Amino acid sequence: MEILMIFVCGFLTAMSVYLILSKSLIRIILGTTLQTHTANLFLITMGGLKQGDVPIYEKGISQYVDPIPQALILTAIVISFSVTAFFLVLAFRSYKELGTDNVEQMRGVLESDSE
Repeated sequence: MEILMIFVCGFLTAMSVYLILSKSLIRIILGTTLQTHTANLFLITMGGLKQGDVPIYEKGISQYVDPIPQALILTAIVISFSVTAFFLVLAFRSYKELGTDNVEQMRGVLESDSE
């Protein structure tokens, strides 16, 4: 199962790099969001996809699941959500000011306004 998840992470990484390298600001934001979710999936996979009980010590349970990767992923999801929200607000504001979401058209706009 881990091998399959590693291939899925590789495919998602390739998709996110493709989106990040595009010229549309919304696609760049989607690419960074996809990359953070891919990193979370990779960390869960490296933590081990094994069956076990919750880490509450009781008699008769021999295999526990490590809760540390899950706690780290939960923190990373919150940080990813806040960064994505900030990027979306920044993209909306730049679209409202400049009238485009194309990064190539945004280049040099501020220099031409100041002259």
